[in-house]
Amino acid sequence: MKHLFIINPAAGKYDHTKEYAQTVERVLRKYELEYEIALSTEPGDCEVIARRAAETGEELRIYACGGDGTLNEVVCGAAGFENVAITHFPGGSGNDFIKIFSETEPFHHLERLLDCEETRVDLIRCNGRYSVNILSMGLDARVGTEIAKYKRLPLVSGSGAYAMSLVVNLMKGLSQPMTVVLDGKTVARGQQTLVCVCNGRWYGGGYNPVPTAEPDDGLLDVLVVDKLSLANVSSLLKKYQQGRWQECGGKIHHFRCRSAEILCEKESVVNVDGEALYTKRAEIAVVPKALRFFYPKGLTFSAEKFTVAT
Repeated sequence: MKHLFIINPAAGKYDHTKEYAQTVERVLRKYELEYEIALSTEPGDCEVIARRAAETGEELRIYACGGDGTLNEVVCGAAGFENVAITHFPGGSGNDFIKIFSETEPFHHLERLLDCEETRVDLIRCNGRYSVNILSMGLDARVGTEIAKYKRLPLVSGSGAYAMSLVVNLMKGLSQPMTVVLDGKTVARGQQTLVCVCNGRWYGGGYNPVPTAEPDDGLLDVLVVDKLSLANVSSLLKKYQQGRWQECGGKIHHFRCRSAEILCEKESVVNVDGEALYTKRAEIAVVPKALRFFYPKGLTFSAEKFTVAT
């Protein structure tokens, strides 16, 4: 069995390539394991590298070395290949998917990842692309996907970029016309602030909209947020962030389904595990048990066993 490490030098605040390479070479040589290191050079490379490796038919463990975007690309490349199991060896700024586990620190230690357990998790398919974690449309998708633009400005920090993107998008409007269809039934039509579709539990660096979402139950947890006003947007989105949607006076609606369709009047951004997809019609479905995912031995990910990830 080969261990393939796909490193994204652009993930995180600085290039972790040297640290990754040194760690991999030291640990894998220690245990006399076969390994390969591959570097991405542009967006989409991690997906291409993962798919080409999977197509060989060789039994593989692939380590996504970067952030949530890197993990998403590797997932999209490896999805559907029974000879491949993947994990996240994090080096990005968010690392949100692995927050479903009882601890995240062990993922940062390669020897813990080698001493692993394996499970099968569901995937979300949206217009042919896969998500292992969460996708959303509406206000938060617009804010999240435009942060990178403001990060490129001189002297602007990550929090500053978020604040700038939030202000600009609030000025553009809190809601947009959307029709939401779940399992063939229309559940919302008209002005909506956002729609969130969850397989995992955390996104955006600190949002935990559905703490009870399970990544292996064959179902999607969907939150539809009604049109909000400037008077209540701050308080209600805070509760949304904390997974307290039941306390929002009927402004946030929770559903569980196997398929969803979100229709917009004009092309809109879909935030897919932190990556941007633009469409007027998002066709979404759960793909049960589609991905082999391995993780450090002894960790748990059932929402029934713990409530807050660290």
